[in-house]
Amino acid sequence: MDRVQLSDSTNFSRIVYGMWRIGDDTDTSAKHVQAKIHACLDQGITTFDQADIYGGYVAEAILGEALKTDTSLRGRMEIVTKCDIVAPAGRYAAAPVKYYDTSRAHILQSVENSLTDMAIDHIDLLLIHRPDPFMDHHETGAALDEVVKSGKVGAVGVSNFRPYDWNLLQSAMKTPMITNQIEISLGQIDPFSNGDLAFHQQHGHHLMAWSPLGGGGLMSGSDKLHAVMDELAETHNVDRAAVAVAFLLAHPAGILPVMGTNNLDRIKRISDAMRVKLDRPTWFRLYEAALGHEVA
Repeated sequence: MDRVQLSDSTNFSRIVYGMWRIGDDTDTSAKHVQAKIHACLDQGITTFDQADIYGGYVAEAILGEALKTDTSLRGRMEIVTKCDIVAPAGRYAAAPVKYYDTSRAHILQSVENSLTDMAIDHIDLLLIHRPDPFMDHHETGAALDEVVKSGKVGAVGVSNFRPYDWNLLQSAMKTPMITNQIEISLGQIDPFSNGDLAFHQQHGHHLMAWSPLGGGGLMSGSDKLHAVMDELAETHNVDRAAVAVAFLLAHPAGILPVMGTNNLDRIKRISDAMRVKLDRPTWFRLYEAALGHEVA
């Protein structure tokens, strides 16, 4: 498995295992979660993506039980988590409405909650989960600087931010943000042309791609895009998922796909995407099929 240096102190596996569905599994036992972690580690996938809201604010604790009962795992992993979404569930069941909270108090408390729930002493990467239209960027920026300075967080970034959101927050910070996790896939190709990817590529930021399989939509269907994917999958002796992820891996910006599945057999095949090498014409075959027409 290739690795990516996001900053001087942050080195991730090229493919990240996403744990947003971990609470949806029929088996959330520590033993089963450990089996998923080992299936990733066996392939060189060492980076694991979480968020406080996943599973209605229980996914981090499910991971924590696995880490508490096998203390050797944490030292082999990099853990990403996110905060700022407050929804009427779990610890926020009394919230009157779903909202975003990027206040200092909420960020600091979220970090403490995540450390406790996951039974860890530091978070490798903390992301602001959604742009907050009510954000005081000076307060938020200072809070992110604070959690890094404390040693409780190794690095910070954002998720779902547009370039102007990024610039606003970064302008109030001393700590350089290192990544933006956005939706990008063959099912969501707008970032390739709307300036999002270009902005981060210009500044040397490695994007993380959530939902690289288009929420599962890329795994079913029979249109032109799926026909091209199937042809390439057969050529490389892999499935559609590997082709979809390889499309992102091939881009020179160094995108990190975040792969989420609860199926152990599928987890064991995540790294198949590393075997699919796409040249420029083949990449454009997929891109044009996703566009629905040839490029101008």
